[in-house]
Amino acid sequence: MLPQKLQHKLDQRKQDNALRHLGAPNDLVDFSSNDYLGFSKSDSIFKNAQHYLETHHLGHNGSTGSRLLSGNHNLYKDVENLISTFHKAETALIFNSGYDANLGFFSSVPQRNDIILYDEYCHASIRDGISMSHAKAFKFRHNDLGDLEERLTHLLQTSKNLDTEPAEVYLVTESVFSMDGDSPDLKTLVKLGNTYNAHIIIDEAHAVGMFGEQGNGLINHLNLETKIFARIITFGKALGSHGAAILGSASLKDFLINFSRPFIYTTALPPHSLATIKAGYQELKNTTQSQLLQQNIAFFSAEVKRLKLMTFQNDKISEEKKGFIESQTAIHCCIICGNDHVKHISELLQHEGFDVKAILSPTVPKTKERLRFCLHSYNTKKEITKVLELLHTFAF
Repeated sequence: MLPQKLQHKLDQRKQDNALRHLGAPNDLVDFSSNDYLGFSKSDSIFKNAQHYLETHHLGHNGSTGSRLLSGNHNLYKDVENLISTFHKAETALIFNSGYDANLGFFSSVPQRNDIILYDEYCHASIRDGISMSHAKAFKFRHNDLGDLEERLTHLLQTSKNLDTEPAEVYLVTESVFSMDGDSPDLKTLVKLGNTYNAHIIIDEAHAVGMFGEQGNGLINHLNLETKIFARIITFGKALGSHGAAILGSASLKDFLINFSRPFIYTTALPPHSLATIKAGYQELKNTTQSQLLQQNIAFFSAEVKRLKLMTFQNDKISEEKKGFIESQTAIHCCIICGNDHVKHISELLQHEGFDVKAILSPTVPKTKERLRFCLHSYNTKKEITKVLELLHTFAF
């Protein structure tokens, strides 16, 4: 039997109508996956990856061990060089997933008595990594650079007054937030970080493939790559494959290889995974899917306005309100308060053939439960109009 404490936590989830279940494959119109450009189903990527493996005699099912033991096959160097060049970074170090990359970075790089300042909406993988660090961590209000500057000033002054060894400051945010689809003012944030000599870390998981020249991300789009200490990019979203990488200096790469436990103590990705990543980047250089995605984002926003599905800034969300959070990205969230209510609307949309997921508390705070619409290059305008008209009927 399950220990009583664990059973109680499960029962509480059931009572809150927040119990998670594994979903099953379906044929619904996709408004839920992170496959923004349709690369996970790309025949050309699949065939190009297979061709590369065959021509380079890499017919192995596994990597045989960690990269520090036997798993550092030749394809790793090739793909890491491709990634660093594409994103205009000095180096790239591949991790097995975005979760591993964030856990590996934040659990090892900030040292005891260092200071981490992170946006309150940062992904769970970032917060889990921070919780494993010996550094002091403080959150600032979502995308509120005034609050961030106040905390920077106060913390650094406090550190000086203690007359201890100078603390390094790490400033952490995301270029596109996965739950709201919004972005911080990155140019101002970088100026602020540089003023206080902070090391800036940006998670670009949801920006790659969506922004920048050939989809190389929002940091590249804003020409900020030389001012960022580290970028985390992932391959399981717009690139349609699996894995992640940390972009940074050669010294940072050396440090992670030596001290990042999620990198050191895990079996390396097999050649097939690396070949798929390589083929995905090659596709990204030549595809028109990014432009189609941007067209769909603009059309979705226009339809939200036409149907008067109220939009508002995140800091003005209240229990009485419902409607979309303003977004210029592929992620659009409609606040519908209450787990029961938002799950019911999601089920109605799924019954009509549209896969739109409900995001429940405690994943998001209570009163900020939502329907999360993920847009793709392959969604049609007819599908977008229909799903929003249904939402208007069911929820407004």
